[in-house]
Amino acid sequence: MIAEDDEKQAELVRRYLEREGHSVTLVRDGRAAVEAVRRRPPDLLVLDVMMPKVDGLDVLRILRAEEYGLPVLMLTARSTEDDLLLGLDLGADDYMTKPYSPRELMARVRTLLRRTRAPAEVSAPPAEPVLTVGPLVVNPHRHEVTVGGARIDCTPGEFRILAAMAAEPGRVFTRKRLLEELHGFARYIGDRTVDVHIMNLRKKIEPAPRRPALLLTVFGVGYKMAAPERKTDRARA
Repeated sequence: MIAEDDEKQAELVRRYLEREGHSVTLVRDGRAAVEAVRRRPPDLLVLDVMMPKVDGLDVLRILRAEEYGLPVLMLTARSTEDDLLLGLDLGADDYMTKPYSPRELMARVRTLLRRTRAPAEVSAPPAEPVLTVGPLVVNPHRHEVTVGGARIDCTPGEFRILAAMAAEPGRVFTRKRLLEELHGFARYIGDRTVDVHIMNLRKKIEPAPRRPALLLTVFGVGYKMAAPERKTDRARA
């Protein structure tokens, strides 16, 4: 789905997407975008920020509040770091500033779709192991996260970071390494991108986000997932 009030921009993106075999729905304002997603959620939403009736950031707020987990690629003429971080904080999965290359946009679309395709659409890769760290359970195959049995909704970007860290508890991940998990953001903004994702994840998985027990800060380096305590460690203590 393309939500873009600039007719020429919308038609250009639509042509490129259809050329790659995608079925495209086009809406011209934010209110229509929300209503269209509610009727039939698309596999991906290309969302302009500056739109009439409801702007793109409010569209994103509404969709994430209603727990729509579809990937969202935002387009905007705004290019400041604060604007980019606000989009990420609200749950955007990628962010491109105008003017942009349609070919690069298509590459971003392919990356997002490849990372968020349902397991049934993928040609039978080996099932990835379920990752368990204390009360946290990350199921990469089903793209599910639970804490103490309660399901947690994560954006695709948040899920990629969480899955990478849960796969190696105790390993320190630099911000650069975590940016690599997010791919397209590294060229646009810096370390604060990772900090925003970690902050959002802590709000979702930590009982006390300001005193995290799972996603730990390693000052001056990055972050790590707390390693489960071994029984032998407790015996020695």
